[in-house]
Amino acid sequence: MAGNGATTRRLLTLFPLHVTLIFLLGANGADAATSFSFANECSHPVWVGVLSGATSPQLPRTGFYLAPGGTSSLAAPSSGAWSGNFWARTGCAVDEGTGRLACATADCGSGDVACDGRGPAPPVTLAEITLAAPGSGGLDFYDVSLVDGFNLPVSIAPAHGGCQAAACAGDVNAVCPSDLSVASGSSGEVVACKSACNAYGSARYCCSGDYGTPAACGPTSYSQVFKAACPAAYSYAYDDASSTFTCSAAATYHITFCPAT
Repeated sequence: MAGNGATTRRLLTLFPLHVTLIFLLGANGADAATSFSFANECSHPVWVGVLSGATSPQLPRTGFYLAPGGTSSLAAPSSGAWSGNFWARTGCAVDEGTGRLACATADCGSGDVACDGRGPAPPVTLAEITLAAPGSGGLDFYDVSLVDGFNLPVSIAPAHGGCQAAACAGDVNAVCPSDLSVASGSSGEVVACKSACNAYGSARYCCSGDYGTPAACGPTSYSQVFKAACPAAYSYAYDDASSTFTCSAAATYHITFCPAT
């Protein structure tokens, strides 16, 4: 993942500081290892990317192909807490000259289906999660983030009746401002929408420098476009109140690409 300000901070830590602090103070946690299930409800294939946090072990697969209507699953480590994120790459194909896989959106740059510890190039919709250690009494934290832009709708839902899903089910590409839009070279179709931080790199849009606190960095006209399309997703770095979700004792988290609106 490339970028400045808030984007760079998320690359290094995977989650904002507030999530890490709340996680460490959480209560009422899970007692067993967690699994992740994946479903592709898009009309096109996706290549899932998986990135573990800096202190978390790598999952058994760091990338895999999902056909339309396809499903898959991964198990989280049973030995302790885990943090990481998931995303969908689109428009992927193998280059005949180099033999490397390249994707139109959210490419992780590995040249392969597996991302091998590499994060996605923005713009990308991220499903982020921090799991409590089994038996620790801690809470899991999860969200859908548009801080690094948007490429397709995503939801993450715990298999637990008392916990809410985090989702961006709206099509941000359909309402993306022209100066943030990323179009396909062949068709001109908008395939992704940059965040203002990605596009301009300014402290104001990236919540960095003089704007590096929640009090100093509020929503902008650009982030409000994202928020209107996806009210429950992070639209900028400090968009916490309506965008961070918690759960305890969820055995499975379901990640769905292109969930029904």
